[in-house]
Amino acid sequence: MAPIISRLSSSDGEGTRVLAGSNTAPAEKHEVFISFRGEDTRITFTSHLYAAFRRHDIRTYIDHNLERGDEISATLLGAIEDARLSVIVFSENYADSRWCLDELVKIVECSKKKKQMIVPVFYEVDPSTVREQTGSYAEAFARNEQSFEDNMEKVQLWRHALTEASTDSGFHSSTYRTEHEMVEEIAKMVLEKLGRAYVGDLDLQIEKLEKLAQLQEEFSKAVSSSENERNHQKTLERIERLKTEKEFRELGIPPELLSHMEISPSTGFYF
Repeated sequence: MAPIISRLSSSDGEGTRVLAGSNTAPAEKHEVFISFRGEDTRITFTSHLYAAFRRHDIRTYIDHNLERGDEISATLLGAIEDARLSVIVFSENYADSRWCLDELVKIVECSKKKKQMIVPVFYEVDPSTVREQTGSYAEAFARNEQSFEDNMEKVQLWRHALTEASTDSGFHSSTYRTEHEMVEEIAKMVLEKLGRAYVGDLDLQIEKLEKLAQLQEEFSKAVSSSENERNHQKTLERIERLKTEKEFRELGIPPELLSHMEISPSTGFYF
């Protein structure tokens, strides 16, 4: 599995980028940056999204530090610039965070100057609330305007960035039954935008069949018969076929390169 890039706490409070599971290895370049309001979604939705990206080997930069100070760090701005795609998790109190708003301005800037892709996610907030700055966003901006009455240009930059980012097609939590469904759909879209193959459906089948194979093996030991052994062997063969299909899909091999192989009528795979 490819390493996931995080921003972890350090003694100087600035944070460093390291590979997950290592404190010494140099960071591998990330593909995706996640912008989110920590108090809203850090231990709930965003943690689930991050885990989904990890499962799908999407190299991701996520800020695990609590917010410090009034200005966004150069490290974080650099992380946004280095990403190919940014996922923005708009939540009820996103606009209360000046860090989030500064991140958003940078993300929108990179989308225009560097053609960086944006995937907006509306978590328990309506897209129109974000786009038009109504409801909790209107309340947040009333406070922002009071705090930045001498720098209204900055406030207008924030407003413009919210409008720009929320007009793109995105994901709305109200349209999904579970967060699991939502994060898998987001991961699938991110993989497609990165030019990578989605294999989550095959992973799920493989996982279920591996559990079945384990049960069959235990049953065969308790009740030995040629039929039980055959069933167990068929399950193992099916697992291997799915793993091969996964490799084909991940390689992105076009059908014309597989013209020398026959498609199995039972599976539709090139075996």
